[in-house]
Amino acid sequence: MESSIDVIVIGGGPAGENAAGRVVAQGLSAIVVESELLGGECSYWACMPSKALIRPGTARRAAQAVAGAAEAVTGRLDVGAVLARRDRFAANWDDAGQVEWAEGAGIRVVRGKARLTGERTVVVEDEAGAATWTARHAVVIASGSVPVVPPIDGLDSTRYWGTREATSAREVPARLAVIGGGVAGTELAQAFGRLGSHVTLLARSTLLSGLPEPAVALVAEALEAEGVDVRTFTSPRRVRRGGDRDVVRIELDDGGIIEAEELLVSTGRRPAVTELGLDSVGFDASTGLSVGADGVVDGVDGQWLYAVSDAAGNAPLTHQGKYEARIVADVIVARAAGHDPEPAGWSRFAATASQRAVPQVVFTDPEIAQIGLTPDQAAERGIRTREVTHDMAVAGAALHADRYRGWAGLVVDEDARVIVGATFAGPDVSEMLHAATIAVVGEVPLERLWHAVPAYPTISEVWLRLLEEYGL
Repeated sequence: MESSIDVIVIGGGPAGENAAGRVVAQGLSAIVVESELLGGECSYWACMPSKALIRPGTARRAAQAVAGAAEAVTGRLDVGAVLARRDRFAANWDDAGQVEWAEGAGIRVVRGKARLTGERTVVVEDEAGAATWTARHAVVIASGSVPVVPPIDGLDSTRYWGTREATSAREVPARLAVIGGGVAGTELAQAFGRLGSHVTLLARSTLLSGLPEPAVALVAEALEAEGVDVRTFTSPRRVRRGGDRDVVRIELDDGGIIEAEELLVSTGRRPAVTELGLDSVGFDASTGLSVGADGVVDGVDGQWLYAVSDAAGNAPLTHQGKYEARIVADVIVARAAGHDPEPAGWSRFAATASQRAVPQVVFTDPEIAQIGLTPDQAAERGIRTREVTHDMAVAGAALHADRYRGWAGLVVDEDARVIVGATFAGPDVSEMLHAATIAVVGEVPLERLWHAVPAYPTISEVWLRLLEEYGL
């Protein structure tokens, strides 16, 4: 069987759905090829279930941080209720609702594994056989990423959790060992600690590497105060599971030994592109993909192959992948109409924010919210910067929670006098992030930002303090 369609999207996660939905809304036809659940990692094993596991503990802790409310919150988390709520947010791992949405939007859902066999040609294989599809205009790779498995002796023969198994767990283990001090490992360590596990977290280097040290220190202190055993600059040497209690035994490089009922390995992810048949179009996928501002894959002839989000080697964040998908969709529609859009910075045909203004949140308690460039990243781009910082010592924070502790920092382009980066750390700071995103993307001059008056009393008062610290 062979069919043709305007656009073929490989991968039915949020990025793929957005790319397909947007081209269809503008008059083209599209299929989404998905081998698992439509909706992807975020809907069933990452963003939604993980935040559903995290939120109850954070809500309980927020109440305990306010006198009067604290006296009313005396019990432990109801683990069964937490897991049941998690199940609802993961749609009970049933994608019927997502399929209904896609079909209602005019997108055809094709089940199976996709593989390029030539220019604009994709073979989709399932249990029934194989079908060949030809794209009249474009193929979009939105295949996401897969976990990186570290080379630890014995791990390949040991039963362990990846993040999928952790976010879909049916029980809370008495002891949980976590290998990996990145965002997912840290979030899940705290979530399971609050659900009743005794958690040991092993980080090869620092906790949450790459984020500002004062912000990370607040998270580390919170984890340790809650009983999470955080061990930085520690690596496992050998892993074994067995014995009468079927426990995991982890031997560390410093000679220490940890035992746990479950082991979570969360050591990063890599683009899922090596099995997509890219060699058929003269591309070696082993080194990963790179894309231009318009999403076109570098090194492939013609303007027909696009990639977004994790698959393109960009920030593995759902919101950023959806943004890139919207840009790519508009580029494809314009080219299909015979136009040649120029992917100039900040135009609707260039994913400029993916290079300069990526917002992200670490949903620990306290949270860390960040947008844009760090001082080191700015220096690499030749930007002369100054960093200003301030504790969250404002009236709004004091009212928000007793003994509120937080930290904020801005990275200012000294020549343009605009903000190119911002970080906030503290309870509930994720809701402050979009204001910073607008300031960075809008390149709002500091002199104009001085007139953006933060409401009193809110945590956003820290904006005024930061600008005063800068000298305004």
